[in-house]
Amino acid sequence: MTMERSEEHEAPGNAEGTEPEYPRDVAAFVERFAADLNAAGLQRMPSRVFACLLASEDGALSSAQLAERLRISPAAVSGAVRYLSQVHMISRERLPGSRREQYRVDQDVWYRSFTNRDQMYRRWEQTLQSGIEAVGPTTMAAERLAETAAFMAFLEEQMAQLLDRWHAHRSVSGRPLESGSP
Repeated sequence: MTMERSEEHEAPGNAEGTEPEYPRDVAAFVERFAADLNAAGLQRMPSRVFACLLASEDGALSSAQLAERLRISPAAVSGAVRYLSQVHMISRERLPGSRREQYRVDQDVWYRSFTNRDQMYRRWEQTLQSGIEAVGPTTMAAERLAETAAFMAFLEEQMAQLLDRWHAHRSVSGRPLESGSP
């Protein structure tokens, strides 16, 4: 189901004083994708907020719009957007001429997210190396830690190559990543 752009993004308090109707099929998709994200390990409320932003026309909504669409409290929105901002899945931006913020998901959110994850693998590998020294290099624990560190190094190497291939693919397909992307 598609909506006209003007209906999708009217601010709360429009002529009728309410948010436009949130389409049921979009709401159902948001809940399904949020459940998938939750099953993959993302917390429930951040999953719902992220899916809602992803499915919005401009990829940006205010806290009030998120609360209205998801039927959750402003406090729940606040906690979810704080978490999503910390893990670089969304960004905050001020609405022009207002003290209010809106939250945005970028087109290339997955590319950026996995680029950040690449740095996480490196950090984990370094921490695991220090763990090997802590438990003693000839112990069974050191063997497990070394295997985990080797796996993290492998993931880091493979992820870098995969992200490079994705970047090249997007450039060839005519949909390059947004400016400012790695």
